[in-house]
Amino acid sequence: MTEHRQALLAQLGFRFGINGPHAARTMMLDDLRQLMAHTPPTSSRSDYAAAVVEGNALGKPTRKARELALRHLSTLYALDPANPVFRALRRLWASDEAAQPLLALAVALARDPLLRASQAFILAQAAGAAVPREAVESFLTTTYPDRFSPASLKSFAQNIAGTWTAAGLLSGRVRKTRAVAQPLPESVAMLLFLSYLEGRTGQRLFSSDWISLLGGSPDELEAVANSASHRGLLVFMNAGGVKEVRFPGYLTAEEERIRQEVSHVV
Repeated sequence: MTEHRQALLAQLGFRFGINGPHAARTMMLDDLRQLMAHTPPTSSRSDYAAAVVEGNALGKPTRKARELALRHLSTLYALDPANPVFRALRRLWASDEAAQPLLALAVALARDPLLRASQAFILAQAAGAAVPREAVESFLTTTYPDRFSPASLKSFAQNIAGTWTAAGLLSGRVRKTRAVAQPLPESVAMLLFLSYLEGRTGQRLFSSDWISLLGGSPDELEAVANSASHRGLLVFMNAGGVKEVRFPGYLTAEEERIRQEVSHVV
């Protein structure tokens, strides 16, 4: 991906680079759920910060722990309504609690390069196959040679596995196996939206790396997209095999202009 394309996508809420919270944390699903429950959808970036640090909405024992949690959550999810990706997350979050793990995973993937690098490895595992920590460590060692000490590599592998487990794509407490995430209208809407931000339209939205996170046949995914459309989460039309997906109200005019520029940049 070119630097220009990365710069455009960064304006739409994505993060790039070589560092990310998964060196020290999972995607912090429980903390995110607590924070969302303690703050209204109209909250500003400063409101989220105040809720975590001053209000101790996450129940952390010290101010330092609260500030650290805020830093990691802000990196993973932005916690800023000016960020299109977080804005979509907040818009979809309360609709169905069962969709929240995959919603959180999708945004964490968009914003943590360390987690994103593990996606191909996890999805390459067959459903039901064992995914031991050692296999994750081996993958990370190959991907990031000489970057991590043995102790930090183990912690990193555990964090990665913990996130994929919380999201429903791995199962098991100690011995992990590959699981399949079931598509729900909210998660399909988010994954299609992330594909849309990357410049895809029509049928190409359904063949992106984002949609590959879900189980289900193309027909099943389209049925869920249709359900999402009926619920007002997006607009989905399929006439004669020609698909159109729109996201009314998701982007400002300037953000849509940037998205269209992304679609012309390799």
